[in-house]
Amino acid sequence: MRTCIVHEWLASYAGSERVLEQMLLTLPDADIYCVLDALSPEERGFLRGRPVKSSFIQRLPFALSRHRYYLPLMPLAVEQFDLSGYDLVISSSHAVAKGVLTGPDQLHICMCYSPIRYAWDLQHQYLSEAGLTSGIKSVLARLMLHYMRQWDARTANGVDCFIAISEFIARRIWKVYHRPSTVIYPPVDIERFQPGTTKESFYVTASRVVPYKRVEMIVEAFSQMPGRQLVVIGDGSDGRKVVAKAGSNIKLMGSQSFDVLRDYMQRARGFVFAAEEDFGIVTVEAQACGTPVIAYGRGGSTETVIDGQTGVFFHEQSIQSLVAAIDSFEKMQFDPRRIRRHAERFSGDRFREEFTRLVSNELDKFRSSSERKSV
Repeated sequence: MRTCIVHEWLASYAGSERVLEQMLLTLPDADIYCVLDALSPEERGFLRGRPVKSSFIQRLPFALSRHRYYLPLMPLAVEQFDLSGYDLVISSSHAVAKGVLTGPDQLHICMCYSPIRYAWDLQHQYLSEAGLTSGIKSVLARLMLHYMRQWDARTANGVDCFIAISEFIARRIWKVYHRPSTVIYPPVDIERFQPGTTKESFYVTASRVVPYKRVEMIVEAFSQMPGRQLVVIGDGSDGRKVVAKAGSNIKLMGSQSFDVLRDYMQRARGFVFAAEEDFGIVTVEAQACGTPVIAYGRGGSTETVIDGQTGVFFHEQSIQSLVAAIDSFEKMQFDPRRIRRHAERFSGDRFREEFTRLVSNELDKFRSSSERKSV
């Protein structure tokens, strides 16, 4: 059986690349396709030397550094892959990968991280954060996103089976595509995140410092609580805003190595997370360190954090709601061992087992259906 995996683009070793890594471990002979391959040599280890077949976008000007500008061309790019020689096609998709062309004798399974967020329910947030709420650029952006929605909805018909990375994404898949999906939570490398020996009084947050992560709001909340210490790890486009709002009780560390991140996660009293994420790997990593989480109670966090046992939720993305949640958090007791056991539910071994079982079951159903139709 010939198998290929079509990944969106390879630009860094991040969340979807970790999922790709585990899929490659279960399908060691699979070929890899992607719209664009911009991985540095230092980040290619998880591919284990496998070649990557990229699209024509790879050869366009500035594509390696500004690949998102070519989003309007990406549907065309994935449709140019000739996958006719494969029996099993797996798309690893949060934008366009699921739009590859397959035939009636090929099984297409889509690992869906989300329907295109910025084209569907997050369109208005995306346009606002990009400064595209008015003017000719706004009109062009809205037309492009309208086209992307039409293409995205149509190409869902080419998928035989959807995998969702959370119940939250399963609901989004149903809303957009009217298709059921099977939830398989992404793999988290919990073995690299072990509980520390002592807990200190500070809190920590770690993420890209971009608008939807709401790091600025977290910093403002702690600036109103001068008796509580906050460590911020990460950088991004909102960096200047965060610096301007930070009080003397807030330590801004910028981007840090894995060892530094893990050390602060292990020693922190709590991990603060204010984004509405599709899953939220970092909250599981914090819990793997035995550290409870204060999280916004929407999106994937509601599936990775147990309110009152491994952390607490706040239910509005506001300073007041976060401050109230931290006040409640400090009156509670948490068991680091229990928190760690909860995080172990999201291991790579579990992902590989569930993914392998699903692929095997879908292949059996597909072959049985093909045999009945040929009789």
